[in-house]
Amino acid sequence: MTTATAFGPECFINRELSWLEFNLRVLEEAENPDNPLMERLKFLAIFSSNLDEFFMVRVAGLREQAFGESAPQDISPDGMTALAQLKAIATRTQELVARQYRCLRETIGPALEGEGFQLLRYASLVGEQREQVDRFFHERALPILTPMAVDPAHPSPRYHNRGLYLGVMLHRAVGLGPKQLFAVVQVPQVLPRIVMLPGGDPGRIPFVLLEDVISARLPDLFGGFEVDSWTAFRITRDSDLELLEQESDDMLKLIEDRLKARQRGQAVRLEIAARSDERLAALIIDEEGLQPPAEGSDGYTDVYRIDGPLDLTALWELHKLPGFERLHDKPFTPRQPRGLERHADDLFKVIAQRDVLLHHPYESFDPVVEFVTKAASDPRVLAIKQTLYRTSGDSPISRALIAAAESGKHVTALVELKARFDEANNVSWARQMERAGVHVVFGFLDLKTHCKVSLVVRQEGSGLRRYVHLGTGNYNPTTALLYTDLGLFTADEAIAEDASALFNLLTGYSQGHAWQRLIVAPDHLHRRTLELIEEQAGRAREGRPSRIFAKLNSLVDHDVIEALYRASQAGVPIDIVPRGICGLRPGVPGLSETIRVRSIVDRFLEHSRIYVFGADDEAKVFLSSADWMPRNFFRRVEVMFPVLDPALVRRILADILPVYLADNTRARVLDAAGQFHLLHPAEGEPARRCQHEFLAGDTTFAAPESVHPS
Repeated sequence: MTTATAFGPECFINRELSWLEFNLRVLEEAENPDNPLMERLKFLAIFSSNLDEFFMVRVAGLREQAFGESAPQDISPDGMTALAQLKAIATRTQELVARQYRCLRETIGPALEGEGFQLLRYASLVGEQREQVDRFFHERALPILTPMAVDPAHPSPRYHNRGLYLGVMLHRAVGLGPKQLFAVVQVPQVLPRIVMLPGGDPGRIPFVLLEDVISARLPDLFGGFEVDSWTAFRITRDSDLELLEQESDDMLKLIEDRLKARQRGQAVRLEIAARSDERLAALIIDEEGLQPPAEGSDGYTDVYRIDGPLDLTALWELHKLPGFERLHDKPFTPRQPRGLERHADDLFKVIAQRDVLLHHPYESFDPVVEFVTKAASDPRVLAIKQTLYRTSGDSPISRALIAAAESGKHVTALVELKARFDEANNVSWARQMERAGVHVVFGFLDLKTHCKVSLVVRQEGSGLRRYVHLGTGNYNPTTALLYTDLGLFTADEAIAEDASALFNLLTGYSQGHAWQRLIVAPDHLHRRTLELIEEQAGRAREGRPSRIFAKLNSLVDHDVIEALYRASQAGVPIDIVPRGICGLRPGVPGLSETIRVRSIVDRFLEHSRIYVFGADDEAKVFLSSADWMPRNFFRRVEVMFPVLDPALVRRILADILPVYLADNTRARVLDAAGQFHLLHPAEGEPARRCQHEFLAGDTTFAAPESVHPS
């Protein structure tokens, strides 16, 4: 199936290759010597974690298209087939992974050694260090380890997704068994990957890797055999949950079953030590049905030879070690959100008077938690309705919903069980809330509920008043300290009425509501976005002021890209600030000359979605849970909501957008060829770093005393 487009393939950047360039920007933060050492280590781990998810979802889907017998053969807007994309991905990923390990080996590793960290090999240990590791092995590792032979009587084990294994070639010295044997040992995920050792010299922090400890004991695990060779390896599997073709009376049970199946999905990548025995590699490749290294440089392969320890997500263990604060970013305490400084004890009274904008993580997420927890204990609150997409392990909002239900309030929770890689967390909370009496619903089988909405219904005087929180990010206090997001408290009656209608849609399929303020996907968001872009194009054609600003995670939808091209051709100034994927080519003469694209990767994950249509006093400002991607427009329930308070509009236009556009130290600018270039201050120009400026705060904004009538 080919996507019809009015613009040629040369006008688009491939989304998968664009994502890889985003992950390169993450890697550049690991390479940046201006970042504290432990934060550089963190970015190395994030690079690996990102790549895992990319293979589990995106590469898995492309492999199904390229090699599946009945899969539709989509051609991306840039004209690439699935196989062509796989080849380009493999080539670029090999380059990036080599660069990652070069960074570890040549810069971060020596820097860690300079700070006293010392990675030792088991064979070099003596004295107390050897005794401790041996004790650790016998007391903690050996009871868990299971040596697994592979022969006709012992079929190959199903290697767990992202599990670390040791493959071993053995020959029999004495006793039972074949003369030659292939066997495997799983490195236990329940044990620390980094085994800390007693210090020797002052200021030294020695450690060994768990797989090195286990590999030294392979002769003990396989008594009667001698080890010819061994290697570490790791399999990545297709982990996207496909539910659309399945029927079930219990979605909760269906998700639980699919989570178990995730560990057994089709293999999509093999990572194996660079100097491993070719026989070992061939056995694993053949058993898993993977594409071996092909002849020639343009061939496709699922095999990645790694020159260093596999799975650098283990570096999180070093990053989390206590006592090295000077090697981390300076800690910060989020400020009280503007407008709540003096009245935080009476949150509903404040919201009744005026809308409140929250800018996380610079401003505290506590009021969002308090919005639900206070509602749970407030005798005047009759009902709470809440969407939950990604929850924290110890979710205070989920606990508050449970407490509210137990106290007799009407509580509804829309829990999205299909939130990728957070399904298990959400299943657990759904079970607990159901037992407490919360009305738990799971939305639609064929749509993810991705919008972030909380609605409180409160008895005030002789009537009811509804209070609403809408956000660009999840109801998760942990990620609220790590992600940048915007949220809005409001008692605007039209928004509240729309929010009620939204929950009725989610819980009872109730349709036909005439939306007043909220713009909802999958029904209206795509069409309305195109209309808003075209409105600005029309203004530019008439010679009137126009502007488009979009800060988002990803820009992929080809209809939106084409609309932006037409707006640019009409003369609309357009700023796009994507964190990750951007399928648009900026600055192309006659096509996109007025479009500028910049991406910011820094301490916090840029997650907020801000959309502005119009210049100066005529600007329409929206916040949203949705990116400009087909999945957000057509396969999710999303909400784009307006910022109505003129003071909050001014704050976004004057205090937030210009700071993003002024960053010249962590911003990368996209060129027409699809390459991002890190900005540097010009001679005599002050260095600007938007996240640091937001952390520092400013005093240019003063909230009015009242917007809504009490």
